[in-house]
Amino acid sequence: MYIAMNRFKVQNGSEADFEAVWKNRDSSLAEMKGFREFHLLRGPVNETEGYTLFASHTVWASQDDFVAWTKSENFRAAHRNVGTTKVHYLGHPQFEGFSVVEGA
Repeated sequence: MYIAMNRFKVQNGSEADFEAVWKNRDSSLAEMKGFREFHLLRGPVNETEGYTLFASHTVWASQDDFVAWTKSENFRAAHRNVGTTKVHYLGHPQFEGFSVVEGA
């Protein structure tokens, strides 16, 4: 199993717009081989730096399945409108990928 996460620092005041982008997107993840589940996670607010931390969390059967998604037309279509929303980010998303330690 493979878990892929992107962390987003969303400027305070843009949280509702950010969540709306994810809730209203035309996702085709379920069509992809090896896709298991998706969650959008809302983390803590950092008042000092002015952002709320979010993470997209996907579970895949394997890292190969995830990599195939990133090279697919479905991936390109899902990211086609990035940067055209009202959401204000602090920096670029930070990717983290994890292989599950079986039996632990």
